[in-house]
Amino acid sequence: MNIDIKEVKLEIYIPEEFVEPLRDALTAIGLCRIGNYSHVISYQNTKGYWKPLENSNPYHGTKGEICAGSEAKMEVRCPIERTTEAIQVIREIHPYEEPLINIVPLLN
Repeated sequence: MNIDIKEVKLEIYIPEEFVEPLRDALTAIGLCRIGNYSHVISYQNTKGYWKPLENSNPYHGTKGEICAGSEAKMEVRCPIERTTEAIQVIREIHPYEEPLINIVPLLN
C-alpha cells in the first residue's frame, strides 16, 4: 500500500500558561486551521517527571534531582511541508531547554 502523508499531528508538552501564546503564534503562520475554523487546538493537563543533568539549564527543577510537575499536552494539526517552520515557532515560544515535541503522521 502506498500512503501519502499530507498532515501530521504535533504533540507539544508545554507549561499551561504558554498554550495560548503558542496557539496564537502557530495561527499567525497559517496553522491551527481546519476548514473554516482557525485557532483550532486541543490540550489537556498532564503530569511529568524529569531529572536535569549536569550541563542542563532547567526551566523548572533542580540539577541532579528527579522533579515532577504539571504541564499541558497540546495537539495541533500541521501540513507536513510546514513542520520545520512550526518547530521553529514552537522553539521560539517554548520555555524548556529541550521541548518535547512528538510528530505523528495522520493517515486520514
